[in-house]
Amino acid sequence: MERLWIAVATCVLASGSVKANDWWGQYEEGIRHYSEEALNKEFPEKTRPASFNRPTFQCPDMSPSPSVPSSVEFVKAADIKVIAALGDSLTTAIGANATTVLGIPIEFRHVSWSIGGYGSFQHVITLANILKLFNPNLLGAAPGKTVHGMQAHISETGFNLAVTGHNTFNLPGQTRHLIDTLRGYEGLNFEKDWKLLTILMGMNDICDYCKDKALFSVDNFIHYITVSLEMLMNEVPRMIVNVVQILPMQTLREVQKPTPGCLLQRSFCSCLIEPVARSPELQELVEVNLEFQRRLELLLLHSDRFSRDDFAVVLQPFLKHADPARLPSGKIDMTFFTHDCFHFTIKGHEELAKGLWNNMFQPEGGKTTVSSFSDPIRLICPPKEHPYIFTRPTAVLSAQPPSQASVSMLSLLLLPPLAFVAFC
Repeated sequence: MERLWIAVATCVLASGSVKANDWWGQYEEGIRHYSEEALNKEFPEKTRPASFNRPTFQCPDMSPSPSVPSSVEFVKAADIKVIAALGDSLTTAIGANATTVLGIPIEFRHVSWSIGGYGSFQHVITLANILKLFNPNLLGAAPGKTVHGMQAHISETGFNLAVTGHNTFNLPGQTRHLIDTLRGYEGLNFEKDWKLLTILMGMNDICDYCKDKALFSVDNFIHYITVSLEMLMNEVPRMIVNVVQILPMQTLREVQKPTPGCLLQRSFCSCLIEPVARSPELQELVEVNLEFQRRLELLLLHSDRFSRDDFAVVLQPFLKHADPARLPSGKIDMTFFTHDCFHFTIKGHEELAKGLWNNMFQPEGGKTTVSSFSDPIRLICPPKEHPYIFTRPTAVLSAQPPSQASVSMLSLLLLPPLAFVAFC
């Protein structure tokens, strides 16, 4: 079946109806070194059977607010009506449930950590499937899979508008596409519906850094993130944006060690994989990776730059120190990685989804980071004392939205003296 998908995609790309990009060239170069047997070898431990089922997730309070909140500080999980995602191949979930190397170009968007809508929480843990437990009518979750490079309809992608192979300089284009899609989507109230967007971008900049250090500089990374967030803030009402901190990527070099045949990893991220250990080139890249993290924190932490009463951007740091899952022997647990030894299988996507969900209900300064994916993340419920998505550094100080009575009293207190007398 995977061979058929890829054969169709290759024919379409070759016909010129869809413009191929560098990703396909990297993929073809990688698989050129595989034998026919290796191309067709199946790895069932990397896939999720359709019959898989798990217990559901329950919280004491899964209800929406009594009325639609107007302030971004008081949005509960069940108040979210629309979910969306932007990013690269980690968000398109490329190869995430592939059985062979030939399935790598398939984008399993429906199981993507931040927006996959396949089945329910019992079938696969994604941020969208968690939110569907609170609001079954959630719009935007990705319902299907696509093939990289082939045109896809929104009926397949949902509002997962990430593009495999994209760098941060592509993010403003993705953002424009999202804004226009949301504004014109039938059944979505653009002005009144609360929207949750997740952005994870920058890893491809690290992978390509040695090819063009100016284009993939830290300054450009921050510039294009800023441009995109300003577009959203200026044009989209009632939105919460999760900006997820990028991974420390050096440990991905270890993923190739248990399986020397992971040639695709070298194709997809040569700037990280090719330098020899302790070389100046590798040390520079590691420092650039850390600087990406530091500058993103400088842009978003303790800042109200991207802030309105009904709009917030939150840096979610759970990946900042993340180490790949390991076996008791210390070797990398390859069931978390696809056949290219670079992207995540469903097991990896589920841990990302849980880490993001937990960060959303933790205040700035109290957000957990994952030290290792070896220990499964335990989902938390929204705290009883603050059942809202944390969107402001000060939000923890205001556990309850102001009641109508208190708002009315405040209005009276703010009236000029003569006006107040007239009410008496």
